[in-house]
Amino acid sequence: MPSRAARSTVALADSGLAPLTTLPGVGPALAGALGRLGLARVQDLWFHLPLRYEDRTRITPIRELRIGESAQVEGVVEAVERGFRYRPQLRVALVDASQATLTLRFFHFNRAQAEQFAPGARILCYGEVRYGAHGPEIVHPEYRRIAAGMVATAEQALTPVYPSTEGLGQKRLAGVIARALERLPADDVLELIPAELRARLGLDSLRASLLLLHHPPPDADVAALLGGRHPAQQRLAFEELLTHHLSLKRLRAQVRRHGAPPLAGDGRLRRALRANLPYALTRAQERVGAEIERDLARAKPMLRLVQGDVGSGKTVVAALAALAAAEAGAQAALVAPTELLAEQHCNTFRAWLQPLGIEPVWLAGKVTGRARSAALAAVAEGAPLVIGTHALLQEGVAFRNLGLAIIDEQHRFGVHQRLALRDKGRDGDRVPHQLVLTATPIPRTLAMTAYADLDVSVIDELPPGRTPVQTVAISSSRRGEVIERIRAACAEGRQAYWVCTLIEESEQLEAQAAEVAFAELTAALPGLRIGLVHGRLKPKEKQATMDAFKRGDTRLLVATTVIEVGVDVPNASLMVIENAERLGLAQLHQLRGRVGRGSASSSCVLLYRTPLSSTARARLEAMRETADGFRIAEKDLELRGPGELLGTRQTGQLMFRVADLARDAHLLPQVQRIGEAMLRDHAPAAERLVARWIGGAARYAGA
Repeated sequence: MPSRAARSTVALADSGLAPLTTLPGVGPALAGALGRLGLARVQDLWFHLPLRYEDRTRITPIRELRIGESAQVEGVVEAVERGFRYRPQLRVALVDASQATLTLRFFHFNRAQAEQFAPGARILCYGEVRYGAHGPEIVHPEYRRIAAGMVATAEQALTPVYPSTEGLGQKRLAGVIARALERLPADDVLELIPAELRARLGLDSLRASLLLLHHPPPDADVAALLGGRHPAQQRLAFEELLTHHLSLKRLRAQVRRHGAPPLAGDGRLRRALRANLPYALTRAQERVGAEIERDLARAKPMLRLVQGDVGSGKTVVAALAALAAAEAGAQAALVAPTELLAEQHCNTFRAWLQPLGIEPVWLAGKVTGRARSAALAAVAEGAPLVIGTHALLQEGVAFRNLGLAIIDEQHRFGVHQRLALRDKGRDGDRVPHQLVLTATPIPRTLAMTAYADLDVSVIDELPPGRTPVQTVAISSSRRGEVIERIRAACAEGRQAYWVCTLIEESEQLEAQAAEVAFAELTAALPGLRIGLVHGRLKPKEKQATMDAFKRGDTRLLVATTVIEVGVDVPNASLMVIENAERLGLAQLHQLRGRVGRGSASSSCVLLYRTPLSSTARARLEAMRETADGFRIAEKDLELRGPGELLGTRQTGQLMFRVADLARDAHLLPQVQRIGEAMLRDHAPAAERLVARWIGGAARYAGA
């Protein structure tokens, strides 16, 4: 019988596995909101770590504000203006003791809010400072009114900002995390990496690291925390990377135990497609195509990632793989992360395959009613090719004989969604082959960890005839010149993009930034038809705006990074990327790939705000110097950028909460060594690590 001490250790460990409803104040509604974040157990809250920190430990004089930085300001309302020129907006002028003025701007407000800003009222506000028409401004700041006779006080420590969801505010989330942390057990119970392996690495205490990251003390190294380099963050990053590596290694081993239908057709359809193409395949496409053909012909499931730069021709390689499945009497399914990209694929495949007698079935969220019923029936009856979005993963979609699952832009899905599609074709011990495509080139050192469950192929050659894109970096103080450049390009019959970016992935904030730019450009370019696309628009509105741009009815498209992939408008030859200094190189390169698709010479303008950090300067230089996605990826890694290489903050995948593959690449050799030792000698601890970090998705890790 286990000793009392052993039983006590198990009980403490199990306290982390208790449901969230065992915490005081967590009822069904709050549990439901937390569930949308993938949080179901007490230990999930221990490891729900801040995305970033806000420094509200000081109040900054308005005269000392720096554009592009977030700050806390105290001031007196000097004037208020409500305008309705393009859309309702509220502008509030604040003045402080430094005798400088800051504008607060609101696009969404009610009467009660507007009345709080009566002239003479004292306001404490926090937000990101940007250029405004009349000096510095903050759009939609957080604020509170300071009562007469009260003193505005700064926070004593950094304020953590957690990943959240609609209807769950930061204060409420921080409160429930604090209650969960009261149940945090001692280190000897909490640690899952065996002591002998930890000793080799000199790892910090896990318990102390967690407590510090949730509640940074006043004397914490602010710069290290804001940059993700604090020892506590590195301790958690190591464990997270190790977990990710363990889950993918186990996944690969499990999948390799299955069989797969050999897809070795007679080549008739593939020869016909090649004969109809108006160009010859590049050597790189031929090489990768041959690797895929060899994999498909085997009775073991293919697990292959195809990396290729923007425009390298991954789609035609995927089409040849789909035809190999059709020749063998099997179905292929292609899933893409957005309706824009999926629909573009559908149009491309239709043009290629209809002459061969194959009609792709289109299935996305917007396909409803009779059209949906007809599509589902065609899939169930064995249609050779189905193209769609996440809608393909839903319960009602049943394949007759799925032999090949093709996933585009892998980093936007994640392993468990890829497996959900694979399971649609599961037949006893046989599973479909998997082909994963990405236009985000990843250095091999990262690919070994990020895609430890996949074989990697690289299309490292661009087809001849792509128009080179001239890239220039311009300070936002010359914004007026850039707007004139757009006016001139559109007057010549060409089209342009204006991309609004924010470093924090919030659809609401990105939508606001796009709305601000749309209002400004509409005022500056009267008579020009301008469209607006952002993530908070309804799919129908988004599609209608995109269709108008593709037809040429709209000359300028103001958009968020929703257009990063899947938009192909050959007449668009000018792109402006606002706040370009904030993005990783890989994402900048993806956006730039939207122009240079036609015969006209194309340009990409990187609009940046000063002062530039040395890293941001190096990033912009790299964009000007090269269009080679792999060189750009290596440079991103070298610069330890913000981890855009894998888009690791996307919802619905094995998210990185602390780790940043670019910044933390130096940890990867140790991750691989410790990972091998744990799988070999400490399998139960490895399983608990995966369950701890991956939570609800852990069941997929053993699929």
